[in-house]
Amino acid sequence: MDQSSRDAQTTGLKPVKADAEGRRTRLRDFQTQLMTRMQAAKSGEQVRASQLGVMIGQARFLIDLREAGEIVSAGAMTKVPLTKDWYLGLANIRGNLTSVVDFGRFSGNEATSREANCRIVAFAAGLSFNSGLLVSQVLGLRNSSEMELLAEESNADGTALRPWILNRFRDRDGNQWAELSLSLLVQDQEFLHVGL
Repeated sequence: MDQSSRDAQTTGLKPVKADAEGRRTRLRDFQTQLMTRMQAAKSGEQVRASQLGVMIGQARFLIDLREAGEIVSAGAMTKVPLTKDWYLGLANIRGNLTSVVDFGRFSGNEATSREANCRIVAFAAGLSFNSGLLVSQVLGLRNSSEMELLAEESNADGTALRPWILNRFRDRDGNQWAELSLSLLVQDQEFLHVGL
């Protein structure tokens, strides 16, 4: 018996390998719950939490479950030459090449730090756009109807800040959320032109 196993027995802590397996199990359970709720949302059943909450940099976003596809770890990506700095490259998601965008950088903020919590949220197949967003963290399911709708923000000239941000909300803890429409994002000309 090695030292870490003995320490785990005496302290009651699980060895690191068991913790990694536990994380995989929790991730699988979360994805199963998410798929169940997404299917319920598509079938029109009443779903309490209708949006996926994600953190990109320091900003919180809500994504409609009908527009979000698979959520995977942010593994290896192949860089594509002569592309903008927010276009991270191509990732293999279940055998499909998917373009990955650093949405924080695309929005004009700092690049998203690639850490253990980072995930790629793929676009739903219904959007017919094989892409995904790099997010700092997936925060789980949220319901904007339980949040306070904030007044519409605009630029100094009165134009809307971003056409793909539908609404802004504040939750009970005072956190601000932006409702991100992936279907409007894929129509944005700047988002479509990744080349330099």
